[in-house]
This record gives sequence, C-alpha cells and structure tokens, in this order.
Amino acid sequence: MEARMGKYFGTDGIRGRVGERPITPDFVLKLGWAAGKALAAKGNTKVLIGKDTRISGYMLESALEAGFSAAGVSVEFLGPMPTPAIAYLTRTFRAAAGVVISASHNPYYDNGIKFFSDSGHKLSDELEARIESYLDQEIDCVESEELGRASRIEDAAGRYIEFCKSTFPSHLSLAGIKLVVDCAHGATYHIAPNVFRELGAEVIEMGTTPNGLNINKGCGATDLAALQQRVQAEGAAIGLALDGDGDRIMIIDADGQTIDGDEIVYALVRQSIRDGNLEGGVVGTLMTNMGMELALADLNVPFVRAKVGDRYVMEELRKNRWCIGGEGSGHVINLKYHSTGDGILAAIQFLSGMVREGCSARDMVAGMKKLPQVLVNVRFTPGTDPLNAQNVQSAVAEVEKALAGQGRVLLRKSGTEPLVRVMVEGRDSKQVKAFAQQIASEVEAVD
Repeated sequence: MEARMGKYFGTDGIRGRVGERPITPDFVLKLGWAAGKALAAKGNTKVLIGKDTRISGYMLESALEAGFSAAGVSVEFLGPMPTPAIAYLTRTFRAAAGVVISASHNPYYDNGIKFFSDSGHKLSDELEARIESYLDQEIDCVESEELGRASRIEDAAGRYIEFCKSTFPSHLSLAGIKLVVDCAHGATYHIAPNVFRELGAEVIEMGTTPNGLNINKGCGATDLAALQQRVQAEGAAIGLALDGDGDRIMIIDADGQTIDGDEIVYALVRQSIRDGNLEGGVVGTLMTNMGMELALADLNVPFVRAKVGDRYVMEELRKNRWCIGGEGSGHVINLKYHSTGDGILAAIQFLSGMVREGCSARDMVAGMKKLPQVLVNVRFTPGTDPLNAQNVQSAVAEVEKALAGQGRVLLRKSGTEPLVRVMVEGRDSKQVKAFAQQIASEVEAVD
C-alpha cells in the first residue's frame, strides 16, 4: 500500500526548520496532545520519547511532554538515542508509541517528529489521519488526577547495546579488527563505539563529541571525506559512517573507497544465502544501482523496486513477506533482526561476514559491479510539466534505445523544489554522462 501524504505528516513524520511552523513549541505541544488523544482512545497511555543531539531537542521534548500530559498520557524519556533504538525500546516496554525528535541527516537547525507504533513500525495511515483530525480541534485538558506523568529510563543505552550485540554470532569475535566509527556527533555517539568495542574490535572514535550544533557537520554518512582519510591514516580495516539518528550506514574500505547502501544490501544477501536463510527476494528503490539488480539476478534472487524512501521499501518488504531491502544512501533493512532500518545492526552483520569468511570489506561486495550512474538536477519553470513534454519524452526514448537494455533512465521531480532529477546509468561512464546532459538540455528547453 502506498504511503499517505497528509496535511502535516510526510513520508517520514513531520520535519522542518526550527522556529518555523510546524517545528515550533506551540505546534509541537499540540501535536503531543493530538497524538495523546488518538493513542488514549486505543487504551494505552504510555509513550517513550527519544531524540538526537540537536540543541532544539530539549525544547521540543518539553513541548511534547506538556501535550501528552494534557491528554492524559504519561511519557518516559530516553534521552539521546538512535531512531532504531527507540523503535526497539517501544516494543520492549510495551508502550503505545515511540516518539523520535530528529531530522536525521539534516543540519542542526532543522528538526522533526516521527512516531513508531507499539510494534516498532511506522504509524499506520489511519492513526496518522486520526492525529491530524485532532490537530484541527481546540486543545483541552483532562482533569488533574488524570494528567500524564513523566519519568526517565536510565538504562536505555545499555539495553540497546545488549540488543545490538545479541545479533552478532556468539561464537565469533571482532578481535584483531581495527575500525573507525564516525557517529556524526549524533544519537549513536554513546552507543556504536561501545557495541563494537564490546564485540572485541579496536575502535577509533570520530564524531562522538556532540555540542548541539555540530550534528552531521563535515562528518557521518553524508560527508565521508574525513572518515576516508582517517581509515587510511590509522591503517584500519574498515570505517563505519552513521548519520545523525543512526538509521543510515555507509562503509569505507581499507583503501578509503566507499561501500554504499546498495553494496551493503548485496553483502547481506550473500551472507543469508550462505546461511541458507534468505527469505524471498530483495527490495530496492528507483535509484538503486542497476549493478545490484544484475548481481542479484546472477544469484537467482528476486528483486523489486519501490519509490525512493525507506518507508516505501518497508511496505514492499512486508507486502512480499521478504526481509532485506534498502537504499544506496545507506538505509538498510533486515527484518530478521529489527522492525526498521538500523545502521549499527547492518554494520554488525557486514562485519560478521568479514570474520566468518576471513576477508576484507571490499571482498564482501566483490560479486557486485556498480554501473556508472550520473544524476543531473535541472531547474524548470514553475507551472510547466517537463516530464510530459514531447521533446523530453523523445530524448528519453532515444537514450533508452541506445542503452539497449544495458542501463536505465529515470526522471523524477523534487518534492520540495522546482527541479527535475535526471538519472542515467549504463556500462560506459562517458556515454552515460553524455546521455544525461542530452536529456537535461531538453528539460531546460521546456517553457
């Protein structure tokens, strides 16, 4: 089922610049109240609230607390915790919902609110719609004796560290492996280094000194340059780059080269085949490199593409009853271990494969050859429809004919700007670049 786009909720909760609606104290207070009203109607009156390391998290968690309390719902604070940790703890504490205050890989001045259900999945469209219906009503308050209470879960980090470690084979160890872990000054800063250190690795930390303003700044899964240099300078076997809320992972090999989300998914599939427990096929997105599709075909593994976004990947996985999927940007989902994408768990499974096979990070993805892929962003005149323009469609048809089934063309509009994203991939990098520019020129010509 395709995700619903509501009045306030996008594909991944509510997000924006702090101080601008809807990321304002008054709106977030009312959001807490509206969510509380919707959840209380189902009979469970406890929610967990976690956040990443942005300075605005303090303000927003206080606003949420007030709103939930007014609706008669108690809150338990987790403090800074990775998004997937909040999903896990919501299940283990039998809470009605888990609330994440984070803007993921965005800069510090953005923030957002997203929810997990009691099962650790994204909220249903129906529950989001019910919350939005309350947002359009006047806020009220339960009687004083019915107000929600607030408390803090002191051992949240330790609980999640133990859960992560439990997914690593008990007879194996990371002893003898030197790795660099870049936590993006985000929510994994006190989690990820401890997980890998307790599994036996020699851990060199990066991005573990958050100050509220430096999250994702020049580090983490969206900016790999510093980690690439550090891995080579330290002579490390591997580098792990998480994003601000810990649901993305990118890997750097010993030579400083990037292993992206598509390649990580491929490596996990290979391990599942080796273990004899691959369930069905794999879900990627429209942007998944065709090299992964071809490599999976060589393994006789079914593959389908979803729309861009981990929510859409999850929908396809659940619909097909498969387990493994992800995006090149580093969202990696393995439902054998968790109900949502988790950067730390994906890294653990990748490392366990390295240990069992006695191989390097690059060896883990040796069976997949990424096709050259070029992405060109083209600004278009608002009010025009370049995707349906005859000259653009003719150019696309011409390029697809020239690729002869050995590549792909994808055009899609940005959801936030008047941009068309032109993506072309194929076996010859020079040809691919020329084809992308050819189509981009036709998009620019539309008026």
